[in-house]
Amino acid sequence: MKQMKTEAKTVQPNNVSQAELDKFNALANRWWDPDGPQKPLHALNPARLGYVRDRAALAGVRALDVGCGGGLLSEALAREGAEVTAIDLAQDLLKIARLHGLESGVRVDYRVSSVEALAEEMPGAFDVVTCMEMIEHVPDPASVVAACAALLKPGGRLFLSTLNRTPAAFALAIVGAEYVTGLVPKGTHRYRDFIKPSELGAWLRAAGLALEDVSGLRYDPLRNTARVGGRTDVNYLACARKPAPSDPSS
Repeated sequence: MKQMKTEAKTVQPNNVSQAELDKFNALANRWWDPDGPQKPLHALNPARLGYVRDRAALAGVRALDVGCGGGLLSEALAREGAEVTAIDLAQDLLKIARLHGLESGVRVDYRVSSVEALAEEMPGAFDVVTCMEMIEHVPDPASVVAACAALLKPGGRLFLSTLNRTPAAFALAIVGAEYVTGLVPKGTHRYRDFIKPSELGAWLRAAGLALEDVSGLRYDPLRNTARVGGRTDVNYLACARKPAPSDPSS
């Protein structure tokens, strides 16, 4: 079983698996198809946006979407009035994101960049950083968390979603979703890369952030709907804040 990591490694601009990039690039052409391979992601997106919107003002703020894929959450944040920068290393997905933005008229600044490289370029630049369904797909998730923290302004918030490393998550997210129902392509997830909330909490603390909330993210495949709340043993969301100088404990 994977041991809990408590420290981020040295910044790695190439903290990426080429196999993971190839896997997601192959899905690019149908990313925005609500009945395509990303059907569950389309259902999750309103719930993810609601979680962010309930905990952070979005109108007029600078937001960063890390691991943006084809731009589902990026566009949703921009529609709420945020000035959105979105990054990914899957270039085919970014091409689709840009094309969809031209069709929808929603403005997002899409960039090919790792989060570590952007943190060196733009430290403390963003009020809100989102990183959804991404950290379980990189070799060093703690490095991603540390870079996200570096990109936040004091008082800013980081929002993450990922999968818990539990038997329930293995049964539902891999066996059920990939092999029984075919909701997502086989090989989308690897159980050993799932992340326990305690591990994520340790990485957040090491990055200087205060964990404010952990909530379950429940997907109903029969109704193709999702909601925030309930158990955290499969999908979960987390919100953490970067302390500001005006905080009592600062």
